[in-house]
Amino acid sequence: MAKKGEWVQIKNIVLSPTERAPQVPEDTKQVPLVMWVKGFLNNDGEIGEEVHITTVTGREVVGELVVEQPYFDHSFGEYVPEITEIHSQLSKEMEEV
Repeated sequence: MAKKGEWVQIKNIVLSPTERAPQVPEDTKQVPLVMWVKGFLNNDGEIGEEVHITTVTGREVVGELVVEQPYFDHSFGEYVPEITEIHSQLSKEMEEV
């Protein structure tokens, strides 16, 4: 159970697949357009329930509660040895200028 005031993430279906624009690629037309928003919970709620949140900019949004205390977990990928080699080569070339 997420408590009032907790940092959460909600989602909303903005457009169903049938409402998508005709110029959208075929594979995109087959899925809904989803909006993901983070903010502070206005009332207690559970994952899957419709809840109201207030964003950091003060906007009030309603949607399905999907994550409690969301955080960033992305990276820039694994180490790529070629990039180190390119850096070394580029540094040498810049010294020659």
